[in-house]
Amino acid sequence: MLEHLIGSKTRLKLLQLFYRSQDRSFYVRELARLIGVQLNAVRRELANLERLCIITHVPAGTSKIEEAGTERSKYFKLNSNFLLYNELKNLLFKSQELEEQILVEDLKKKGGKIKFLLLTGLFTGDAEAGTDILIVGEIKAMTVSRLVKEFEQLFGKSIRYTIMDDKEFTDRHEIGDRFLYGVFECKNMVVVDEFNIR
Repeated sequence: MLEHLIGSKTRLKLLQLFYRSQDRSFYVRELARLIGVQLNAVRRELANLERLCIITHVPAGTSKIEEAGTERSKYFKLNSNFLLYNELKNLLFKSQELEEQILVEDLKKKGGKIKFLLLTGLFTGDAEAGTDILIVGEIKAMTVSRLVKEFEQLFGKSIRYTIMDDKEFTDRHEIGDRFLYGVFECKNMVVVDEFNIR
């Protein structure tokens, strides 16, 4: 959706990556690998973003990144002095929230008979969570896998999801299962709850 406004899917992926890692610098080949786009397309969009002053070139030897680029690697990072820095940040984060809502609606419509759906981890900013999505019910595992993969491509990060049937969920909940307890203790958003647990 936002790629239509920004004008390029590659440009959007780069912006999302830079804004998720605002203090970090990246070299060109690394960016191509991280967003899964061909090198020439990444170079072209980096030139566009640099021309707009959204990103800036980092001189060799000043990058704090420890991963191995070469001495000739050209590093880029977000330009925090860009005039519309905060506005673009807000737009990207709002777009991500919209994409998350679309994922949730797709899971509810296509993922099977969902009786419990909880978001945590990446969706709530809780790094301690043991999963990002907990789905309970008669779930279409292949469909869920496809929907999550599509979202991962947009999001640019791996998403951990856990599927349980009703019996496994209720049994584990009754015995105070450590995994479930950890999920409930982490910051979370319950989207569907037919068990009236929360």
